[in-house]
Order: sequence, then structure tokens, then C-alpha cells
Amino acid sequence: MDKPVDPDPRRHRLDQKDEQAELGGGAARVEKQHRDGKLTARERLELLLDPGTFVELDKFKTHRSTDFGLGAQKILGDGVVTGYGLVEGRQVFVYAQDFTVFGGSLSGAFAEKICKVMDRAMEVGCPVIGLDDSGGARIQEGVVALAGYADIFLRNTLASGVVPQLSVIMGPCLGSAVYGPAITDFIFMVKGTATMYTAGPEAIKAVTGEEVSREDLGGASAHAQRSGVAHFAFDSEEATLRAVRALLSFLPLNNADDPPAQPCRDDVQRQEAALATIAPEDPARPYDMKEVIRAVVDDRHLLEVAEHFAQNVVVGFARLDGRPVGVVANQPAVLAGALDVKASVKAARFVRFCDAFNLPLLTLVDVPGFLPGTGQEWGGIIHHGAKLLYAYAEATVPKVTVITRKAHGGAYAIMASKHLRADVNLAWPGAEVAVMAPEGAVGIVFRKELQAATDPVAERARLVADYRERYANPYVAAELGYLDEVIRPEQTRPKVIRALAMLRTKRQSLPQTADGHGRHARHQRVALCAHALRPHQGFRPRDPGGRRAQRAGPEPGQRAEVRRRQRAGFDPLRQGQPRQAEHGQLGQRHLDPPGRRAVQVDDWDVHAAPALWRFGPGADRPDGRQHRPDVRQPAGVPAAHQERQAEGLCGDQRHALGGAA
Repeated sequence: MDKPVDPDPRRHRLDQKDEQAELGGGAARVEKQHRDGKLTARERLELLLDPGTFVELDKFKTHRSTDFGLGAQKILGDGVVTGYGLVEGRQVFVYAQDFTVFGGSLSGAFAEKICKVMDRAMEVGCPVIGLDDSGGARIQEGVVALAGYADIFLRNTLASGVVPQLSVIMGPCLGSAVYGPAITDFIFMVKGTATMYTAGPEAIKAVTGEEVSREDLGGASAHAQRSGVAHFAFDSEEATLRAVRALLSFLPLNNADDPPAQPCRDDVQRQEAALATIAPEDPARPYDMKEVIRAVVDDRHLLEVAEHFAQNVVVGFARLDGRPVGVVANQPAVLAGALDVKASVKAARFVRFCDAFNLPLLTLVDVPGFLPGTGQEWGGIIHHGAKLLYAYAEATVPKVTVITRKAHGGAYAIMASKHLRADVNLAWPGAEVAVMAPEGAVGIVFRKELQAATDPVAERARLVADYRERYANPYVAAELGYLDEVIRPEQTRPKVIRALAMLRTKRQSLPQTADGHGRHARHQRVALCAHALRPHQGFRPRDPGGRRAQRAGPEPGQRAEVRRRQRAGFDPLRQGQPRQAEHGQLGQRHLDPPGRRAVQVDDWDVHAAPALWRFGPGADRPDGRQHRPDVRQPAGVPAAHQERQAEGLCGDQRHALGGAA
């Protein structure tokens, strides 16, 4: 049924433009898109977002190019649909490339639309989801199109570790276009229609002589199994978009938000009897670590990430007591659970993502060490194995580790050991914590005894059993404090849940140094009482360089003058000029004197200098002094906040600001 014509000509013109923009490249191209087994950009957004929640931006924007006859080919929207909406009631920003318009090719205007939603997502602290279906850069626009890609890549980089970024490849993603999704946190691909590669089969054949199909080169299966570029691959667009919604249910909106908790229907005290016998006594026999994970987590549900790549390590999301956690586990059923190059890279990236977005880490360990071989050594196992070590060592989220069987050699140390600041380390009674397997250790330590033995086989068996009894067990590590508790396997779920509940208010920081080797953008939250942890309002955009600038503090003799001028609103290290305000993306951050750090909470700043306290009359200290920091509150601060400040700092505040003098 045709839509009635509005009698008001201005409103009628708006209706016409709306209809024209929503038609995309036209009915014929939409029909071809359907024949190719693909949905249109708008149909995809309808499946992704909650019904009726999509708000479109720049609907009527067009390109500005006049070369090659493009001046006469302007289509409203210019090939990409952008805006924001809700997924399970939580706000996200989206863009969907429209293959029916110029093959989804990227122009300057096209890039500007994407950059706008990414900028706005950074400002308000919400995830960004990109639905990619594009033939690449719009050749007619030349370097303008390349500049558009670079503008998008910059925003991908700045948003890394600040808001979750998801890329959904639903058609071609070629050439320069592939690098944007590569920076994002997770990549979804649709089997049969999605492809990603920097150079196509024709270029490869011309340069190297190799012949390869598009699907084998850059299809969903190739990237999900061989390269590890794709974290998820599904048979249909509908299944892919459902998986995107499922993943979002585990993720916070930004790096200062708490992961979304849900009511827990599973008994937190549930004990799985099957865990008592799941790990064979023979350490050479495999078992499926995924069964251990499912027995521990809520409703036996694990959303596995990169399931078909580096299968000797399992990573994914689950819930414990209704709260999301990241799970990392060795898989004894593949390569005996040994770590190799691919597994190290896969696990390290996942650990750093969880650390950036406040997701606690549960690590299940059954690892014989690193996989030996020339392929591993020449492939850089030293370098890539160190990435996993670095990721665990720098992570400040709650970390709980359970050793189920083997924890040998350097892999023991790397897999969230107590020495890398893991918070709670547990082990099953059959765990082996040792430098190497008993068989190998006996061959080295008792080499001469074995050579002199009349029955080397029987002597080796005796020595191995003795070594395992004395050294390859969890009790030596427990005596040294490297394990907090040795538990029965069936108690794993309640023990882990209790540990995570204890760690829920954990606060830990890293030394204030320059970023490390490719450090993922991370920003630690500072809790200044419970009101600081409300969603959205504690979000802090990324600093240039990934950290606050570090400078030397004032000399002790300057402190009295510093304190006096701070009370008057002046900065003594800026030649007596009033303190300037630097307006950021959420609230404002004052330019502090050297040696002080700005802690932004909601829309007000607490300027923390551990040695610079303001004292006044009061009876909350034995000496009659009242301690409180120099707090500058902009207009509009709720009365409750002012009352809290009038009463003095709570314990959490003193801890967060460096302790009360």
C-alpha cells in the first residue's frame, strides 16, 4: 500500500528524500544483492539492533567528486548507513557499508560519516560495530579515498582499549580496507560471502606464480583456521549477527564501565562430581579442557573466541555468579596443551583485551611447557611467548588460576602464576608443579645412576615414581606460598566464585612509565566511593601516548607555597597564572602542576598530591587536624557529593589517592 502524500510540500519533500536514501542503489541492485545471498545494509541493522531503536546520522550526505562523471552520480547516503541504536537495551554506534551503492567503495564523504560515529562513540563511551561489505577505495576520488581510510585507522587506534570495537565482514574487504578491522577487538566473518586480503589472486599469480581461489586465500574458513585474523565464522548473516549480540552481552560499554551482570540461575555452590575423575592419572593421556570449563561456569555456557585457531589454548567468555569473566585454558587434547607461537599470540591478545575492559581472568592450567622444534624457534617463540608473559604481568584485573594437572617449566610461570601477580592460585591434588616432567628430570639428575644400574628400566621407573612423589606435586609450591590452596576438583566452581567475589573491589596500578612494547591502551579506574562507578560517567578517553604526561614534582621547600596558591586557584609553577581548563571528551581536566595527577570522576576533578593535604579544625584525627585533598568542584556538582567532601575522605578515597598522611 502506497504511503499517503503529505499535503505540506516541505514535509512531502522530506518524505521523498527519506525514501530515496533508503532505496540505496536502487531496486535492481537490491535484488542482485539478495540473489548473491546477502542482505542489504539496512536489513542487517534491523537484525543487529533492538527493533525501532536505530537513529540514522548523515542520511542525506553525498560525495563531492566531479571527476569521471561522478558529479551526475550522487546517491543519498553515499554507500554507508551510520547511526546509533540499542542492543539488549544498551547503546552502540554502528555503520553498515552498502554494496548496492558504488559497490560499497569508500569516498571522502563515506569516510567522514564513519569517523563521525566513531568520534561520538569515543565521546559518550559506547561500542562501535562496523558491518563491512565494500569493494575498497573509490578509485575516482584518488588520494582522498586513501586519506579517508587513514582517518578511520587513526580512530580505530585511538579507540583501542577505550571502547569495544567489533568488525563484521559480510562481503569483500580488500586492500587497504583490511587494516581497520585488524585493529579492532573482534572480527566476525560470514562463510561463502566474506573475504579479506591485501592482494587478490590475480596479483599473487602475477608476482609469485601461485594460483589460489578467493575463498582459499581470504575466506572465512582460511582466516578462522589458518591466519587467526577472524575470531568467529558462521554460515549465515543471521547467525553472525546473533553472535555479535551474544558477544556484546559480556562486554562493558567502555573501559570504565563494569561488565554487565545478569541474574544467576545456576547454584553457586554446585559441585560437579565428574571433575574428580576427568583428569587421567597418566599425565600423557589427554582430556577435554572445555568440559572442565563448562562444569565450572554458569549454565555450562562458554562463548569461545577463535575456536578453530591455535586449538591448544582455549579462550572465551563465560559467567560466574552471573558476572562475565574471561577464560584462558590450556587444551591437553591438542598438542598436549603445549604453548606455541600461535597459542601465545592468541592468548596474549585476549588477556590484554580483558584487562583493558575490566573483565576478571580465570586461567585453567595443564601445560607441559613450550612446544619444541626448529619451526617454533625460527618462528619467534621467544618473542611471541614473551607477549603472553607481558600480558599476564601487566594485567591488573582480578586473576584466579587453577592448575588441573601439569604446570612445567617456564610455562608454569607464564600462565598466571603467583609470581606474575595472580591474586588467587589454586591447584587440584594431582597437579604437578615442577621444572619439567618427572621422566625428563630423572634422565638428567640421575643420568649416572641409570647408566650404572643393572636394570635401567626398573630403576628409571622407581626414580620417576620417587621424584613425582617428592617434587612433582602441588604441596611443595603450597608450602612456599606459590599456591593459596589445594582443592578437590569438584569444589572448583564454588572456590573460584568465592575468590572472584573477594576480588570484586580490587584496585591495583602499574608504575607510571612510558608504554611498553605495543601496550594495548589501558586505563585503570580509580574508585572514589561507590558513586564513581556508575555506568558511563567514569569513562576516560585515551590520552595521546596512552598515559598522563609524567613530570617531576615540586621540591619539599616549595610545598607550602604550592598549597597556598592552590587554595587561591593559582598554579605556582605557571608563573602565577590561573589554572587553565582543558575540555576533554567527557567533562574537563585541569592542567595540573608537575607531580600531581588529575583523577576524573563524573564531571568533577580530584587533584591528588599525597604530600599536599589541606588541614583545618576538626576532630577526626587524634591531633585535631582534619584531612581532605584540594578538591575543585565545577558548577552542578550534586549536593550529595559536596556532603561527602565536607565529611572528609572515605578509606577507599585515601587508598586511591596514595594514602592518608
